[in-house]
Amino acid sequence: MALTAVKGDRTLAELAEQFRVHPTQITEWKQQLLARAADVFGGTKPLSDTPDLKTLHAKIGQLARENDFLEGALIKAGLLSAKR
Repeated sequence: MALTAVKGDRTLAELAEQFRVHPTQITEWKQQLLARAADVFGGTKPLSDTPDLKTLHAKIGQLARENDFLEGALIKAGLLSAKR
C-alpha cells in the first residue's frame, strides 16, 4: 500500500477507500517507507560487516603453512605418497 501511495497514481482518499484504512495511516506508512527504503531494498551494509582483508590473507597464509607442514610430516611417516 505504501508503494502505491509513493507512486501517486491515485489520491490519498481513493487509497484509503480501497484499502479501508484511515488516510493518516497511509501517509504514515508512506513516510516510513521513504525513510527506510534504502535499508529495505539493498542499502549499504554497515562497515562492521565488511571483512578485514589483511586478517583474512594472514589466516590463509597461516593455513597454507600448516598444510605444508602436515603434508611433510605425513610423507615422512609414510602415510602419504610424495607423488601427489
